[in-house]
Amino acid sequence: MSEPLDRISLTGLSAFGYHGVFDFERREGQTFRVDLVLECDTREAANSDDLAHTINYAEIAEAVYGHITGEPVDLIETLAARIADSCLENARVRVVHVSVHKPLAPIDGAFDDVSVSITRARS
Repeated sequence: MSEPLDRISLTGLSAFGYHGVFDFERREGQTFRVDLVLECDTREAANSDDLAHTINYAEIAEAVYGHITGEPVDLIETLAARIADSCLENARVRVVHVSVHKPLAPIDGAFDDVSVSITRARS
């Protein structure tokens, strides 16, 4: 049985992007919000107190901002998958949980938020 993993969370990362299936979403854009949970082993970092032995969450955040502000996609499912894939490029990330929030989704009626949440693991 494998040992339990530690978690590093980044919540409420927000940036302006142009994702969506409708022309007006691609033209006008909107704010997207991302929450991440990175599962990893932080024992080496805790013992050494050295950033080189953990996940640099500033670098992860910068990559997330790049995906939000970068190439538009139709679906937030696609955006979530791209973010997850980029997180897994870091060898210390074993599992990533990504939630992409689209609070201004084009829905008739009152609502607080629309989000897609995915989990991806290192194969």
